[in-house]
Amino acid sequence: MPLQKLGDFSVYKLSILDEQGNVDEKLNPKLGNAQLIELYTHLVRLRMFDDKALKLQRQGRIGTYGSSLGQEACTVGSAFAMQKQDWTFPAFREHGVFFTRGVPMVRVLQYWGGDERGSTCEKDINCFPVSIPVGSQPLHAVGAAMAMKLQKKDAVVITYFGDGGTSEGDTLEAMNFAGSFQAPVVFICQNNQYAISEPRSLQTRAQTIAQKAIAFGFEGIQVDGNDVLAVYVATKQALEVARAGKGPTLLEFFTYRVGDHTTADDSTRYRTKEELETWRKRDPIMRMKLYLSKLGVLTPSLEEKINQEAINLVEKAVQEYETTPAPSPSDMFDYLYAQPTPELDEQKKNFKSFLSEHGNAASEKPKEGPGFP
Repeated sequence: MPLQKLGDFSVYKLSILDEQGNVDEKLNPKLGNAQLIELYTHLVRLRMFDDKALKLQRQGRIGTYGSSLGQEACTVGSAFAMQKQDWTFPAFREHGVFFTRGVPMVRVLQYWGGDERGSTCEKDINCFPVSIPVGSQPLHAVGAAMAMKLQKKDAVVITYFGDGGTSEGDTLEAMNFAGSFQAPVVFICQNNQYAISEPRSLQTRAQTIAQKAIAFGFEGIQVDGNDVLAVYVATKQALEVARAGKGPTLLEFFTYRVGDHTTADDSTRYRTKEELETWRKRDPIMRMKLYLSKLGVLTPSLEEKINQEAINLVEKAVQEYETTPAPSPSDMFDYLYAQPTPELDEQKKNFKSFLSEHGNAASEKPKEGPGFP
């Protein structure tokens, strides 16, 4: 019996803004000047925050921290395309999503400082808290998306994960279920070329991560993740598809993690200086700055104003983080479930007894300091 051809499949890449600040006018989203400046402002604020957070970690003022350096366009551009009623299920490098959607900076500092209040879901801002387990959050996102669909709500869910997350069964199961039931969800993979120290080349033999969507019956697109305009356009289109009841999309944001995986990592052990410098030249903020300067929208005085306001905003968040009364250690029990389980109640009781027996009962309500005693 001769072989029968069943079909052809293609995967495309979207790029709009190049490294010299030039745009493809056919693909340009034609945002207004105010929107362009807003986008740029979010990028700058995220980088200023990132720089400060790294310094705070080195000084012992927060715990382990995951930098977003070099990936700012991925989170800011995608969040900028969302509508207020949409939901976000992040991994742990999506600070830009939080800030762009209105989550206070102090919340992110609290999270990395070991304060359970950093996992608070802000009222009227549909952002779930940080998820550290690799690849677990897409399942939660699809469940929420199915709930939106069944309730006939005009809302779409976006979930984020890294290239390493595509090797986890949870992520693949989430995509399979979403494809089968046309869930209104957008899967965003921040392919930053490394899953901790393991390079993308060892993560999968597939030419792209975007093509994995084909197996689940929906579209996958690779996007220049250092191009904030392309990220915005791709996300906006994917949201429109999901909102129209046409199911999910997988967006592979092709980017690079300029910093270490976290402050517990040393990327010099597995990356070359030449590779790092190549990607530094593709900086997402610099190319946006060049574009806005060519348009005459970003003047030196406006740039200085944006930078100073970003610094002030970050410093204000740090001050609030370090002057807010520290949390109770028992928060680790109280924040886990809406209604605590009998096992959790027992653990909390034993914990309090431990503190009392060791003369540390006062630490239940510490008066100062950003973290646990």
